[in-house]
Amino acid sequence: MSQSDDSEIFYSQGHVLRELGHYEGAVSRYDQILVSQPDDYKAWSYRGYALESSGQYEEATRSFEQALTLQPRYAAAWQGRGIALAKLARYEEALASFERALKLQPDDYRAWQNQGKALISLCRYQDAIASFDRVLELKSDSYKAWYNRAVALTCLHRLPDALISLENALLIKPTCHYAWNYRGMVLARLTQFEEALACFTKSLQVKSKNANAWYGRACCYALQGQVDRAIDNLRRAIEFSPYLCRVMANTDANFNRIRQDQRFQELLED
Repeated sequence: MSQSDDSEIFYSQGHVLRELGHYEGAVSRYDQILVSQPDDYKAWSYRGYALESSGQYEEATRSFEQALTLQPRYAAAWQGRGIALAKLARYEEALASFERALKLQPDDYRAWQNQGKALISLCRYQDAIASFDRVLELKSDSYKAWYNRAVALTCLHRLPDALISLENALLIKPTCHYAWNYRGMVLARLTQFEEALACFTKSLQVKSKNANAWYGRACCYALQGQVDRAIDNLRRAIEFSPYLCRVMANTDANFNRIRQDQRFQELLED
């Protein structure tokens, strides 16, 4: 077989392995391409995406940057670099990468989505909403854009507007468990506890091993002074996410009414 045939096989294998979640194998296939074709910027970029998916964000960033050294106008590499940098909490750099990607491909809804998420992390909520609105102009059925838009609206304390966005997300994807969770949280902030609990229950019907839903239920009951139910639900949340739930509950004002209860204190100390 020719070198070109080999590359096509390695590309195909790399893509399949990445789709299946076998990221180390995918990286090795792209590396095999780069041994004979070190200037293949697409291979460097695909390698970056596989590394990013495996949690190797620093190495992924370097791979994307190598792709961009070879081809500065490759939008996919700019976007991948932004994704990896955002995972490293380097949000300003990530935002700059998404902006470069959008200059090259202004109709890429995924880049607008990623830009919006970076803007939320930078507390630029109004700009984030504008990004998600652009996503929805390009892809009206993006439940993720409606969800992320609701997050930005909540940060601006526009809770009724956030609920409308969440309702749109759930109309598009009724099985989005995290949108049900977030809707429950917003309703709890509005002291609409019965509706909030119904949302958390719906989320659990979609995904039973769901720490956030159990935690949200615990908050609802604690805010109403229902100590036994609050503790029972918090215990369930801790079963699925012990460290994070204990850290959150230690400082969460939602539990102030039951904080002195010995069972609550013992639950956080275990």
